[in-house]
This record gives sequence, C-alpha cells and structure tokens, in this order.
Amino acid sequence: MFWVLFLFLAWAGVLLACARLLRAADGAAEPATGSAAPHRRHHDELSLYEAAYLAGGPERVADLTLLSMQRQRRLLLAHTGWVTVVDPVGRDPYERSVLGAFGPDGQEQVVCVRTAAERDPAVRALADRLGDAGLAPRAGTRQGTGEGVRSVRQACGLVVAMTVAALCVPAPEATTGMILSWFALPLILTLGCLAIARFEGHAHSPWASPAGQRLLVELARERGARGSLTAVAVRGLRAVTEPELRAALAYGRRGRGAGQRGY
Repeated sequence: MFWVLFLFLAWAGVLLACARLLRAADGAAEPATGSAAPHRRHHDELSLYEAAYLAGGPERVADLTLLSMQRQRRLLLAHTGWVTVVDPVGRDPYERSVLGAFGPDGQEQVVCVRTAAERDPAVRALADRLGDAGLAPRAGTRQGTGEGVRSVRQACGLVVAMTVAALCVPAPEATTGMILSWFALPLILTLGCLAIARFEGHAHSPWASPAGQRLLVELARERGARGSLTAVAVRGLRAVTEPELRAALAYGRRGRGAGQRGY
C-alpha cells in the first residue's frame, strides 16, 4: 500500500493548486469598492486613453498616442518601422512618454517607442484609476490568476510524476489498472480546472471588467466610426484605414526585422 502515499501527495498538490486558482478567480470577480462606482460612470466620461487601455491594455494606449500625434503632423510614421519627431512638445503625460523614448536625433524604431510608452508610469497610473473605478481588473488580480493557473499546471505534472512513482513501487495487492484509475481522478480535476480557466480567459477581457466592457460597447456603438481615433482605441489597428499607417504601427509585432530609416 505504499503507492497510496504517492496518491495522497498528488491529491494534496491538486487541492492546494485548485484552491489557489479559485481564490484568485473569486478576487477577480469581486466588484471594486473604490470611490467611483462602475454604475455611475457613463461612456461619455471615458477618455480615448481610458477606452484604449480597457480594450487593449498598455500597447493599445501607445498605439493610440502614436496615431493621434501622427494625424496632427507632430510625428511622422514610416511603413519601414521608423518614427520621426516633428513637434517635440508633449501635451499630456502619454505624449510625453512617447517623446521621451527618442534619442537626440529625433528618430527611433516604432517598436522601441511603443515599448517605452507601455512601461511609462502614466500608463500604470491610468490602470490604477480604472481599477479603482471598477472598470478594469487590478494588476495584482491578473497576476494572481496567472499564478493560480501555473500552480494547477504544476499540480498536473505532480500527478503524472506521482503516478510513475507509484507504478515503480511493488504493490502485489493492486493492479496497474487500479493504480491508474485512482490517479486519474486528480488528473481529471486539474485538466478540468485548466479547461475552465482557458474558457473564462477567452470569455473575459484581461484589461476590462464586465462594467468596462459594457462602456466600450456603448462607446463603439455611438462614436466608433471606422477610421476614427475612437474606433482605433476600441478595435485596434484593424480600424486604421490608411494602409501605410497600419503597416507602420504593426511593424515589429511578429518578428519582423528592423527596417531602414524612413526619413
């Protein structure tokens, strides 16, 4: 009966991991208790930067800022993946985060500018405000859910390892089929939790809470004309009607090499 000890270890790991994931999921489902209640906010109160964050996170905020400045002729975006500064004065924290990524020659790769803008404290402050308002999950909540999923995956590996160990231990009173059937139960539980977590991850946005998603739908319905900055904030680069601008903003996302300087 020594194999039963391995079974207990497998169940202990599985139950702890599943409890961690459930606790993280429960925390993500709790409404925020901040001063700004979600049901009191109307979509007209959402700025374009807020809409961009709720729809696509920090990367969408950076893309929106670059496109907005380009349309005002304050930046020049080339389809080769380079961006050039025309007006070096930022009018808000997000524009300043973009301009701060340029060197003294006023020219930089789009991917480098985007990365610097995503990590700017202004974007983190925006995420915190939306989290306090109940429109976005807090960063700690997203991290907790990710760690919970990783724990369940590790528990799945633990079950497999314990199964192999149990089969290596002589057990005259138990057949191989019997041992496998007992270990199949915790394995099914871990795989079920992973399947549910994957389904829930696809059903819900990692950046917007249900309240935030409702505001985005209303905003897109009323002000989301194709090609507008609102449409880009909500739907991303597929809403950009200019092919060269879309190519410039998409440059470097899928392993493309560095381009030549466009200006």
